[in-house]
Amino acid sequence: MLIKILTSAVAVFIAIIAHEIAHGYVARFLGDNTAAKAGRLSLNPLRHIDFFGTIIVPILLFLSKAGFIFGWAKPVPVNYNALRRRKRDIVLVAAAGIITNLLLAALSSLLLQLTLWLPSTLFSGILAMFWLNMILFNIVLAVFNLLPIPPLDGSKILLGWSDNFYVQKFLNAERGGLIFIIVLAFVLPALLQTADISFNPFAIYLKQATLLLVGWLI
Repeated sequence: MLIKILTSAVAVFIAIIAHEIAHGYVARFLGDNTAAKAGRLSLNPLRHIDFFGTIIVPILLFLSKAGFIFGWAKPVPVNYNALRRRKRDIVLVAAAGIITNLLLAALSSLLLQLTLWLPSTLFSGILAMFWLNMILFNIVLAVFNLLPIPPLDGSKILLGWSDNFYVQKFLNAERGGLIFIIVLAFVLPALLQTADISFNPFAIYLKQATLLLVGWLI
């Protein structure tokens, strides 16, 4: 049990932190040095941990046996006005985290296949469990962030290029978007459960999209 928790925790931390660092590096490459100046391009996890999103949410999902685990780190600061080609670069910065997670999942799939060729020992078993968790958590994080709900990356990929007043107002409604996600993922299913209705659209989306991508990799 302890090994399962540790391999899961390390994989979650790597997936979340790599996602945020990718945003910062791409932003710096495209002209904005804000993340670098704030020290957010560091591999030190303490610089990226959001107590609620990185620790509490994954633990609650793990203990509740929800069937999926996701979380988030502190968003990397980006000054979109400093980007050289703002409309294009907003989309590229937003996509960087998702692409990084998918690449990590693909690399982990390759390393898992190599691990399965090792002699069957406790170490190779732990290693295989870790690579499997890396595949799952990186894909879950990518799929989660593809949702077109602020502050998730999907909203900026879909609409970040637009200067429309109402679109920008929607993209800036990050607190409202986060509340909507919490209601959709936790509150609504709990309320439906009181009426003996087992329905969680958020979990269904994450599971089905994750299984589809995992099926391509394994």
